[in-house]
Amino acid sequence: MQFNSAELGFLRIAVASPAVTVGDVTGNLVTIHAAIEDAQVEGARLLVLPELCLTGYSCADTFYHETLLEAAWNALVELCDASEERNLAVVVGLPVAVDGRLFNCAAMVCGGEIVGIVPKTYLPNTNEFYEARWFRPASDAQSDIIDVGGYEVPFGNDLLFRLKAPAGPDCLIGIEICEDLWTVQPPSGAMAVAGASVILNPSNSPEILGKAAYRRSLVQAQSARCLAAYAYAGAGPGESTTDVVSSGHSMIAEYGNILTETRRFRFDTQIAVADLDIGRLYAERLRSSSFGGAQTQRTFRELALEFAPSNETMSADDLRRRVDAHPFVPRPEERGEVCGEIFAIQTTALTKRMRHIGSASLVIGVSGGLDSTLALLVAARAFDRMRRGRRHILAVTMPGFGTTERTKSNAVELARELGVELREIDIRDAVRQHFRDIGHDENRHDITFENAQARERTQILMDLANMEGGIVLGTGDLSELALGWSTYNADHMSMYNVNCGVPKTLVRTVVEWCADEVFEGRVSEILHDICDTPVSPELLPADAHGNPQSTEGTIGPYELHDFFLYHFHRHHVRPRKLCALALKAFGEQYSYNDILDTMEVFHRRFFSQQFKRSALPDGPKVGTIALSPRGDWRMPSDAVAAIWLEEITQVRRELQEANSRW
Repeated sequence: MQFNSAELGFLRIAVASPAVTVGDVTGNLVTIHAAIEDAQVEGARLLVLPELCLTGYSCADTFYHETLLEAAWNALVELCDASEERNLAVVVGLPVAVDGRLFNCAAMVCGGEIVGIVPKTYLPNTNEFYEARWFRPASDAQSDIIDVGGYEVPFGNDLLFRLKAPAGPDCLIGIEICEDLWTVQPPSGAMAVAGASVILNPSNSPEILGKAAYRRSLVQAQSARCLAAYAYAGAGPGESTTDVVSSGHSMIAEYGNILTETRRFRFDTQIAVADLDIGRLYAERLRSSSFGGAQTQRTFRELALEFAPSNETMSADDLRRRVDAHPFVPRPEERGEVCGEIFAIQTTALTKRMRHIGSASLVIGVSGGLDSTLALLVAARAFDRMRRGRRHILAVTMPGFGTTERTKSNAVELARELGVELREIDIRDAVRQHFRDIGHDENRHDITFENAQARERTQILMDLANMEGGIVLGTGDLSELALGWSTYNADHMSMYNVNCGVPKTLVRTVVEWCADEVFEGRVSEILHDICDTPVSPELLPADAHGNPQSTEGTIGPYELHDFFLYHFHRHHVRPRKLCALALKAFGEQYSYNDILDTMEVFHRRFFSQQFKRSALPDGPKVGTIALSPRGDWRMPSDAVAAIWLEEITQVRRELQEANSRW
């Protein structure tokens, strides 16, 4: 499937650390032209080059020489002329003399024009830095438009550059230079409040031990704080090594995440390219009341970047950013820390609730599935923390018409190994009696057949809780809440639900972590087998081939639903873009039709099942996504998914037409 990245809110940007020679403006211009050509080939619309890269940052007292300054300006004019033939904006660093003062500047060049020149705001002048010896800060500028060599150019640190988008939000770009980022109040903060969603930083930050990690953390933190993208271009090892070494550390971050970065300490030109999700940043700002209420005393001038919008199409594979197929699941190196935090949140929440109500006992239905397993593990740990014996936990297994021996035996054995009280109550006779009472044919395996079992189980748990003077612990996870994959007033209901903030893909990960890191011996073995068991409500008898009822066979893969939930809820992504992201994330694992079919199921169920979420029991928020009607998600129960479904239909139609032409 082909799509226009700009129409989906993406902007391809490049940062480069060119092979600069100190003082050799002519040679540096050749190298910079080559970097621009590379960025153009990569399809970038914006290229950021390092601080003072036309001359070299480390020219020292030769910055006073008219010969060097004139050569730098002439090189900028040549770049300007060359840009007329390129659909690319370039930010390049150079020294500029204005009104008898010298400034360390970044020039924005686009469409055959020098669009604007931004002087550095803060000049470092300690340790190895002597910038105040040669340059003046932006505050000393006397003019906001300068005439250099016959060019009238906007000048100042109050410039923002607007890039019009063919669809969706425009991109407003701000520039700060090196040290500006390292100060107490970086100028980019005010730029972001004024609307800049992309911040560019031409820099020369010499290396010392540990500085690369600190620099990376600054870029990440500022992009997160500003709800922006941040492109940082660092000078390379071609700079003078008289006293320090520059490494060519360039990187691109978006809202706290590093998308890409260059290799350091390489003498050849290094370039890194990424697709920024401008639409995502716009959505983050819309939902942030803190950002919306932020104000700045600074005023800015807006300048337009004029070049033709890109009409090139690309496949999802060509998207230059990592799209995580499992956005809720931690990376392997982070699993222990993240899962430990989740487990701590769940157990702390349950401990607080048990202490508050003063109940000594807890009742939980166990099926041998992932959700009830995680809830049981949380309960066991919470009772350990309260120094109450696990025998006060009553685990109830309630086999019905679809229960398999594998899940039942896992539930029974796990409860026994954990040392909780276990009861087995077969619900089949009670449900048959109910069928007779309401006149339902037991051989008719419809929704009544399934839900009657779910409600019988909940009635048993509630009555046992009354008998024991305890509460019923809910087990339904976040994915089930999103899809409404629960029986209303049955497994939908409890006195407290510790899993309500944990989606299905993450439930499996936490249980696996418990098996590997928290529990051992036979408990660990049982947990691993539970993780390997296909997800099923086990409300219908096995089919003619002995296969149990399959949840994912009915509604589609949970990993797709969790992917859709994350981007729909967190970033408000529309179906067309969601399809492109899913194709990028899952590659050839799913076909276009698989993705669109599951996406349609997700949107239909998410909207139609809101009435269940409007009546949810209490439970702790765990990650950035939650569906509690008292917290993160408010939606009327009679809202409809029509326009989302229409777009899915349109994408499907376009796909079919493209395939027929092919």
